[in-house]
Amino acid sequence: MNKPQNILVLTYWDFNDALIQTYTLPYLRIIANHLSPHSKIYLVTLNKNSIPHSLQHDKIKILSFKYFPFSAYAIFYYSYVLLYLFLFIWMKQIKFIHVWCTPAGTFGYILSRLTFKPLIIDSYEPHAEAMVECNEWKPNTLPFKLLFYFEKKMTHHAQYLIATTEGMIKEYASVRFDFNSQKNNWFVKPACVDLSLFKPDEKERISLRKKLNLENKIIGIYAGKFGGIYWEDEFFVWLKTAQDFWKEKFHFILLSSHAKEYIQNKCQHFNINTHQLMHLFVPHMQVPQYLNIADFAISPIKPVYTKKFCSPIKDAEYWAMNLPVIIPQNISDDSTIVQKYNIGYALQDLSIEEFKKSIKWIDDYIVNQKNNTTSIRTIAEKYRNFSIAENVYKKIYTI
Repeated sequence: MNKPQNILVLTYWDFNDALIQTYTLPYLRIIANHLSPHSKIYLVTLNKNSIPHSLQHDKIKILSFKYFPFSAYAIFYYSYVLLYLFLFIWMKQIKFIHVWCTPAGTFGYILSRLTFKPLIIDSYEPHAEAMVECNEWKPNTLPFKLLFYFEKKMTHHAQYLIATTEGMIKEYASVRFDFNSQKNNWFVKPACVDLSLFKPDEKERISLRKKLNLENKIIGIYAGKFGGIYWEDEFFVWLKTAQDFWKEKFHFILLSSHAKEYIQNKCQHFNINTHQLMHLFVPHMQVPQYLNIADFAISPIKPVYTKKFCSPIKDAEYWAMNLPVIIPQNISDDSTIVQKYNIGYALQDLSIEEFKKSIKWIDDYIVNQKNNTTSIRTIAEKYRNFSIAENVYKKIYTI
């Protein structure tokens, strides 16, 4: 009988957050398939207000703690959490500490040092510097200095690094943290997509378009937020430019958790016709049906330096639904893929002139759609398939 390989998985997210449901749990299920029958995966979540739903999986268990933003009390509380997890590691005979992203990696690094358990950093990409670039933190503040310090420490200490892009290792970690990219302890695993959930359905497309009175419309879509690492005013400037180009033929679907008042105020400020905008917030399982009726999508990520090393899950979902994407330059590997396969438009900058070019590109694409031989979905199948993650985890975890 194989010995149990119990794993402690650390995250910095609420259990009900999409980052757990779509960016963590699918991978844990893959890992679970490579563990011996009596192994367990203990998933740590930091919940704000929500109560975690139960998870029906015989190998995956939930450990929930309260989330507190950075403060003196938070330091005290998380010290207690660390002590609890330190004892938990020994009680449950944890063999690996597996963390998602570098904020959780800070906890993982400390616990790995204290317990001598191997550390695995998943979805490895910049966070401290990204927070500064997006004006969430200042470079001389304690939160930035602490996380940047621990990012370097965990980079050199980890048994395995699972980066979201190759550039994260060969460019960012090599330069920022003096990491030797010739080491063979790193892998690349971009954000993968559930191809069984995100798949085009022409019959459903026609039916829902008719139900929503959107027949013969050019429909754009964006599923996400504004501010932080995403555009804010720039998006509404782009939307106004699109309305001016397509006139009444255009309709846009915005799947976002932002308040109606926020969206309405932005539309009023930029003189956007709200009759041509559908603002909804739907569960992740319903997102594919709205992507299914769109003609194109937009990925409004700020083109700051650290975004070269991220991996937006939304791009994978758009591609899986066969949608061309408007995206800024230097976003992950995605901008390069868009240009290489001519499956969207990569903005050279965020000027109105470039916005017009992106809209014209989409217009030409739709007009010539019958002549377009490239299936965008095949790009998702090649670059964002869960088989990529399967191969990575198979090399790390073996029965």
